[in-house]
Amino acid sequence: MTEHSPTAIPMPVRVATAPDKLEPDAIGVAQDTIIGLASSAPAATMAVTLAGLAATAAYGGGAVIVLCGVPMLILANTYRRLNLWNANCGASFEWVGRAINPYLGFMVGWLMLAGCLTGTISVVVVLSPAVLDVFGASATSTWPNILISTGVIVLMAVIAAIGIRITAHTQVGMAVIEYVILIGFSAWALIEVLRHGVGTFPITRSWFSLTGIGGKGDLAQGLLIAVFMYTGWDATVYVNEEVTRRRVNPGRAAVFAVALLIILYAVPQVAMQGVASPARLQAHSSSALVFVAQVLGGGGWAKVMAFALALSVIASTGTGIVITSRIAYGMASHQVLPSALANVGPRHRTPVTGTAIIAVILIAATWAYLLSTSIATVFTDVVSVTGLLFATFYLFTALSAVMYYRRRIFSRFRDAVVVGVLPLAAAVFLGWVITKSLQTAPASEKWSIVGILGVGVFLMLVARFGLRAPFFQIPLESASREG
Repeated sequence: MTEHSPTAIPMPVRVATAPDKLEPDAIGVAQDTIIGLASSAPAATMAVTLAGLAATAAYGGGAVIVLCGVPMLILANTYRRLNLWNANCGASFEWVGRAINPYLGFMVGWLMLAGCLTGTISVVVVLSPAVLDVFGASATSTWPNILISTGVIVLMAVIAAIGIRITAHTQVGMAVIEYVILIGFSAWALIEVLRHGVGTFPITRSWFSLTGIGGKGDLAQGLLIAVFMYTGWDATVYVNEEVTRRRVNPGRAAVFAVALLIILYAVPQVAMQGVASPARLQAHSSSALVFVAQVLGGGGWAKVMAFALALSVIASTGTGIVITSRIAYGMASHQVLPSALANVGPRHRTPVTGTAIIAVILIAATWAYLLSTSIATVFTDVVSVTGLLFATFYLFTALSAVMYYRRRIFSRFRDAVVVGVLPLAAAVFLGWVITKSLQTAPASEKWSIVGILGVGVFLMLVARFGLRAPFFQIPLESASREG
């Protein structure tokens, strides 16, 4: 396999792309930023991590979230620069394939698909309990859970199939309500804690240290939780073919999304963790945000928070369907997946077939999870490694930037830092996170990872020798020294 260096021109060398199939210039940078935020699902994420991070970080979780935001901002900027070079839905699949190795690129693409699917399943299965809680109904009844989950998946899939414009408008509407509720309760909680309300746990200077109260916080485990919280912001790049200024705005949206996530996670963590005593908070760890709202304002306000959670998981389900179908579209365009996944509807200009397939997979997974205890156990193990899957393809994306821009690393000091040292440092951080996670993961989760990788290798062999995809023969590329 040969390697060539494109002709030196200002800015990164841009790959020639096929004529647009998806609707170009359909959404702007603000709407794309909301898509990235919705994919991370701030309210739903805070609901499942608030109590755990408070305990792990000994109430220093706010500082841990801010610290973890630094490598995430570096990664977002790395995505921005790579998107300047090559803007397509495949994103890391193509970047890694063209800068490092096409076989590794395929595996990265598979990890992207697996991560997005498992991440979407993880929010789907908690969707109906949040909805039922809003109406005061039993959250444990199987068929109401199935019907609500199925209905929401179908609805969001229809919206996704109709077009990215209506998807973006829907996401913005839900986001405004969700974030107003989340920030509003955070301000309420902070005021209550600062005035030493009855039953609150007082803020001290230790809350703003990385090791928490008495230095008892576990920084490593806290960072593992924080990395999981941030995953999903990269959704801004997977819809890049439908964003105005497709090479520029999706990368900017990624940076904006991470910066906003730092605020949307750090502020509620600091504000809400002190509303009740540590013992009471941990006793309600599975529904921490609803519990905090209950303590602050009673049952009525708890339902408002439950409504925000429902919106968060619905929005995340919608973006999960959209971005997974786009990743599959990008890979199928290179014939490494069945060509049906690259079909674009002539009316709405969306990957209708891929959207329908993703929706069917989500519905089937939800039914299996809710109807079978044994299958639910398997799904739990698979879903629990979602953060690892994201961390892995983030790592290889950072390395692809170092490889693609390597000529500039040795020509200018600024480039050495921006496209060399910083992405490499982020990759090292993610490698550390992956290693620490694997060391503490139970055997069932490790076998889940082995299974996911095994399926990926099998699909790669099918693509290479069965579909005879030309992607595996593409020449490697690197940026010129100047630009």
